[in-house]
Amino acid sequence: MPKAKVHSGAAKRFKKTASGYKHKHAFKSHILTKMTTKRKRQLRGTSVLNAADVASVDRMLRAK
Repeated sequence: MPKAKVHSGAAKRFKKTASGYKHKHAFKSHILTKMTTKRKRQLRGTSVLNAADVASVDRMLRAK
């Protein structure tokens, strides 16, 4: 049997932690001049993935 491969796109975007999956915020890569400073500041850093999305990320990363 061949080895099951992880979803390479998901592997780059999510990191497994004790409390779930850590991820970066969206809408923070380019064309930031029109975005307010407050909005950009709030999108800094990482946050834990929503519980509704954990099952699909588990499947993509082949986590048990």
